[in-house]
Amino acid sequence: MGSRCERKRMNVEGDRLSSLPDDIIHKILSFVSTKHVVETSVLSSRWRYIWTSMPSLNFSNKDFHTLPKFSKFVKHVLSGRNNQMEVFSIELTFHGKVSLKRILNYILNYTVSHNVQQLSVTCLLRKIEVPLSLFSSPSLKHLTPSGFTFEISVTTLSTWELPSLATLNLHFVTFYEENSQNTDKCVGLFSNFANLKNLTLDNCRMIGALDRFNICHPGLCSLTLEHVCGGGNVVTPQLKNLTVNHWRGKHLISAPNLSSLHYKDCYYKSYNFYDDGYSSLKLSTDLLHLEKADVCVKYSKEDKASAHEIVGLLQQLRMLVLVFNLLFL
Repeated sequence: MGSRCERKRMNVEGDRLSSLPDDIIHKILSFVSTKHVVETSVLSSRWRYIWTSMPSLNFSNKDFHTLPKFSKFVKHVLSGRNNQMEVFSIELTFHGKVSLKRILNYILNYTVSHNVQQLSVTCLLRKIEVPLSLFSSPSLKHLTPSGFTFEISVTTLSTWELPSLATLNLHFVTFYEENSQNTDKCVGLFSNFANLKNLTLDNCRMIGALDRFNICHPGLCSLTLEHVCGGGNVVTPQLKNLTVNHWRGKHLISAPNLSSLHYKDCYYKSYNFYDDGYSSLKLSTDLLHLEKADVCVKYSKEDKASAHEIVGLLQQLRMLVLVFNLLFL
């Protein structure tokens, strides 16, 4: 009698998850891959169609032995979804040397046609070029392409049409500037994204006519530049937070409303403007709204020009309580 009651109690407690509302179950399942979510359909009738209404999808070819099986699974999930339930985000991860073009195009077309708001594409150990179908999504708000040692490449961003994009995170991306006639320093790579607020460039580089990153945007609020190759100008009147960590080249920053500055670099030296061997940061105006600055630079104590420029930077920050580290070679 006791064991029967015990089994009944365990069944009731074990089914508490099934009694949760769909949105809570969706939240829990968002932390696992879509393959595992689909596998829950065998648990009971309650779980049979949960996967069809998931607002977030996470695909990885690492969950499959062959690429054809992975492609078939992705198409099965996207075609079998309940289209009355919107897809908010899609995360796509590729591992190893596999052919990505067809499945990536399929994902991108679905993103555009179903008004997906958040897209993350991670490519490990395989070079890919972002196809043009990505460049015309009216709904996309968050975009994160991530590569490995510059494995993701895109052509000039001037043709991208992402009017709703608010957050753009680029990791190990190579840009190819094809317009050799465009020499206007105020024409920025990201000026086409009218609603862009947050931008991160991590281990990115520019190859082409200018070999420079010019970031000019009237509404950008937060900018992070880490291990970026190539100098350039930053013209961002509404920028509040700026993080620069090893941005090689000479840079002119125009951000009059900046409130937080984090700057770290290994070299600080005057040199020819297009030589990227050393780094130099200059502020075009005093930062009257700056509340916090954390500056760490390493340079040769025998380099008088660098010392003079650092003093100039300090003078512009003189009204602040700031952290400043000088590392002598």
